[in-house]
Amino acid sequence: MRVSAKADYALRALIEIAGRDGAKPVSAEELGRTQDIPHGFLQAILADLRRASIVVSQRGQSGGWRMARPASEVSVADVIRAVDGPLVSVYGLRPESVDYSGSAEILQLVWIAARSSLRDVFESVSIGDLAQSSLPETVRARTLDEDAWQPH
Repeated sequence: MRVSAKADYALRALIEIAGRDGAKPVSAEELGRTQDIPHGFLQAILADLRRASIVVSQRGQSGGWRMARPASEVSVADVIRAVDGPLVSVYGLRPESVDYSGSAEILQLVWIAARSSLRDVFESVSIGDLAQSSLPETVRARTLDEDAWQPH
């Protein structure tokens, strides 16, 4: 799986928003500056997150962006889906919609298993966890495996 710049920027912006004291809105300019995210790109990302009801905008002098719901209720998977679509797709199709024939039929099961594995991590980690620099134990345990750190 490749994590897109859009997903990475979205997660970084949300960690910044969720890590602020209270529900005080944060301007897009400040988010871009603190997380080094290009302004135009950030605006498009925030619009995607707003459409997914992850953030809300507040207009006016003290306006900006804030979480639409508690950060503990927004998963990494929610964010990736909001900005990039399904966690796993095969040439634009969801794995259950891919149709193989003959000896290649088994490949569909690989895609289904890969999606399940990603869900195990991405759906269990919330923006609240990330803003508190904390991970669920099942996710942290995966990082203790030396092989997880090795490029293959």
